[in-house]
Amino acid sequence: MKDSPFIYGTTVSEHSFTNRESESAKLQSNLLNGINTTIISPRRWGKSSLVEKVITEINKTDKNTKTVIIDLFSVGSEEEFLELFAKEIIRASSSKWEDWMSSGRDLFKKLIPKLSIGIDPNTDFGLSFDWDELKKNSDEVLNLPETIAKSKGVKFIICLDEFQNLASFKEFLIFEKKLRAHWQRHKLVTYCLYGSKRHMMTDIFNNPAKPFYRFGDIMLLQKIETKKWIAFVCNSFANTGKQIDENTAGIIPSLMKNHSWYVQQLAHYIWNLTDTKATITELNTALNELINANSPLYQKEAETISHTQLNLLKAVVKGETQFTSSAVMQKHALGTPRNVSKNKTILINSDIIHEVNGIFEFVDPAFELWFKKQYFNQNYSIV
Repeated sequence: MKDSPFIYGTTVSEHSFTNRESESAKLQSNLLNGINTTIISPRRWGKSSLVEKVITEINKTDKNTKTVIIDLFSVGSEEEFLELFAKEIIRASSSKWEDWMSSGRDLFKKLIPKLSIGIDPNTDFGLSFDWDELKKNSDEVLNLPETIAKSKGVKFIICLDEFQNLASFKEFLIFEKKLRAHWQRHKLVTYCLYGSKRHMMTDIFNNPAKPFYRFGDIMLLQKIETKKWIAFVCNSFANTGKQIDENTAGIIPSLMKNHSWYVQQLAHYIWNLTDTKATITELNTALNELINANSPLYQKEAETISHTQLNLLKAVVKGETQFTSSAVMQKHALGTPRNVSKNKTILINSDIIHEVNGIFEFVDPAFELWFKKQYFNQNYSIV
């Protein structure tokens, strides 16, 4: 049996990557031409997959450019960031561990890194600093890629995933100014910054009062078009010896509102249930499987929000737009206009709802289906 052509829960492989031709071309052009780029979109829309695809293409064609992708998800302090940043930059600068060791010793003037190599250098390369010294001389780390690029006659592309996590650092505002002050002077290094919390990323990069305002080009990632999804789903079934007609395939992005993660997940469940040709029966079974698999998460989400926020979500489901009108507030028990404004902001900042063409909708389409079933007993099966 062939492996599923549909990938979710991780960055997709090349054969599972669909569309994004224009975004890929623009991002690749930006990075190769030294234009710092920030990618902003709701979570699980394919930012990381897009970056990995572009970096893979660059690695194939441009041997004079060193690339590195650093995930900041678990980084909880300035010290951790600086040590991880230095380690990954040194690792990306060469394929030989001997170079890593010599680079660690030769590239710092004031700092003395503690370096270690384990049995497998690719996974057991370690680097740390004395924190007091690192705090005083952090500029050596922040300028490290530019220093290496000059010494080796190369260029660097540095991609930082979950960049908004830095905002949780103690004294982040000071650190943020420091990052911008150093990175904006780099001539041989290009930065690609992206993350899964859209409102935080927007505030960092699109707020005139913040240091990273106008740091570079901002790409607002859009959803993949329905027709592209239909072609991708049909071709993926066919390439693995199975069939699905265009009408059935079209229901998948329609139900999941073209949300990359969920289109891939639902398509995978349908593919897994299909022997030869997918029908509405497999689709309904897969849809129930998807909702049931995510129900504990949705239940927990619903339990963490207040009663009036829950009522606001019900108003969103009902298609209301004038949340502060007397009729809507009374009908859905939304409280005062001030409460409505506050709750709307909280739900937006939590990436639970967002505004699309003047209308609010759930960011997570499967959560919306669960919500409708839970609170309105609306059946989400296709008949």
